[in-house]
Amino acid sequence: MAKLYFYYSAMNAGKSTILLQSSYNYRERGMRTLVLAPEIDTRSGGKVVSRIGLEAEARTFTTADNLLSIVRDSNDHQQLSCVLVDEAQFLTRLQVRQLCDVCDTLNTPVLSYGIRTDFQGNLFPRSEALLALADSLVEIKTICHCGRKATMNMRIDSTGHAIRDGNQVQIGGNERYQAVCRKHFHEGLAQRNADDLPLLDR
Repeated sequence: MAKLYFYYSAMNAGKSTILLQSSYNYRERGMRTLVLAPEIDTRSGGKVVSRIGLEAEARTFTTADNLLSIVRDSNDHQQLSCVLVDEAQFLTRLQVRQLCDVCDTLNTPVLSYGIRTDFQGNLFPRSEALLALADSLVEIKTICHCGRKATMNMRIDSTGHAIRDGNQVQIGGNERYQAVCRKHFHEGLAQRNADDLPLLDR
């Protein structure tokens, strides 16, 4: 039976890179994949783009789209071996259920990649649904500026100071967010001062 996988992490952990590598691995073996990306993320223009420069075409979707229907239509055209979903925190709860149906009724594995919590430390409702329903949960690790594991996403302003209030969704990259450990998230410390760095790091 096909499975729904949820690969989650803080920002900038390389989720898109891993997604693109997974899709490439399938295609290298002559298998067809479908890469899905939410239309709300306008930074890449219908592509999944990693920070290290890898990219691939994606089928964009809105919150009104039925993902089961999209996959079924694509499957009718040519058999799919895997569906990969970028920025899965932007799915709706219903779309998460539709991805379950892709696995259960079409027997097609789904690899979804997203962040677990927002800039206030709250679960994204869609990530919560994936945490509840996915067959396999995989944490992709990255590090805070202090060297500890980064588990939180800090939203920052143009001067690097933490932002605590605002809408849950605000699209941005390194200029808007920084992955930090829980300690520095609560302290609102986006980066260490030079005086705090060991001499070898200066």
